[in-house]
Amino acid sequence: MDRDLLVAAHRLIAARVRPVYAMNDTQPVSRTLLLERGSCSQRLAVLEAVGRACGIAGRVRGLLVSGRFWHPRFPRLRALVPRQVVLAWPEFLLDGEWVTVSELYGDLSTLREEEAFTNIGGETLFDAVARTAVDWDGVTASSCDLSGQVLADLGYFSSRDALFRAHGQTLCSPVRITADLVMGRRSA
Repeated sequence: MDRDLLVAAHRLIAARVRPVYAMNDTQPVSRTLLLERGSCSQRLAVLEAVGRACGIAGRVRGLLVSGRFWHPRFPRLRALVPRQVVLAWPEFLLDGEWVTVSELYGDLSTLREEEAFTNIGGETLFDAVARTAVDWDGVTASSCDLSGQVLADLGYFSSRDALFRAHGQTLCSPVRITADLVMGRRSA
């Protein structure tokens, strides 16, 4: 039942919160909802907030991902893409087990045969979890094995705020604010 609620929330967020290239990973969920737009990370934060509001325990896994992962999305701006990006990947406690957001729509082995996530066009990782196995560990040999992009596993944190307090956001404040002004309204 909790899984169904999270899947419904995921679909609603995907339909109502437009994906953009915003940079502030700690933006309050209320602001993302007010703006009706958010980055992949900001939309995941909304899903986490829905889970918490409904009494579903959550945590995030911190991953340090290679900036090369975003090169297909920004072919002309590669020089401006950071070398590494801190990523908060949510998990939810469902039926006594931690379930990664990658497995909300089914286990990775079931989803692995679907078309791979290419990181180009309008689809974000937030959207991709609804149709393909987003696998950060390389355990499924899936069409969306992203394990080669992971530079470091930063461990588990009680919240995305705790992760970003411990490891900071990818961009320093002045650069993040400037980038947000330029990219924060640009559709993904």
